[in-house]
Amino acid sequence: MRPPAELRTARLVLRPWRESDREPFAALNADPRVMESFPAPLSRSESDAGAARIAAHFEAQGFGLWAAEVIGGPSFIGYIGLAVPAFRAHFTPCTEIGWRLAHAAWGYGYATEGATEVLRFAFETLRLPEIVSFTVPANARSRRVMEKLGLRRDPADDFDHPRLPDGHRLRRHVLYRLRR
Repeated sequence: MRPPAELRTARLVLRPWRESDREPFAALNADPRVMESFPAPLSRSESDAGAARIAAHFEAQGFGLWAAEVIGGPSFIGYIGLAVPAFRAHFTPCTEIGWRLAHAAWGYGYATEGATEVLRFAFETLRLPEIVSFTVPANARSRRVMEKLGLRRDPADDFDHPRLPDGHRLRRHVLYRLRR
């Protein structure tokens, strides 16, 4: 099944990526504020490789991380969508909901609004049985979004991210879940 070309909310369009999204995507990936819960800001080539992985995920899975656009406003503020994690952990295989927005788009409720529509799509259209989301314990903004969406954390599910080495400051992650 092919996903809809886009998802819409009152203020957002979650749409397929355009070539013109790569420059603002690189800018947000280079912003230390946006990337504070990730190992490091990304170079332009690393950001472009990430955009290519997002496109490949849509092709392979039929869903992915949609480009987020504000209706009547900025044409690209980041992404909101679904991904199948490419690492192994006690909760994989699974489908993750996630978002990454430019700093200028923080504080407007866009992540919650867009992710609410993505959850509806995941459960009603894709008929997925469960959605997960995870981040580092200190990422209070994303954790608040997860909680607003109805995802719940069981501390027994918390895990060490397998792609980060022992002792890395961001290795520990909290896991949130929501069943259909």
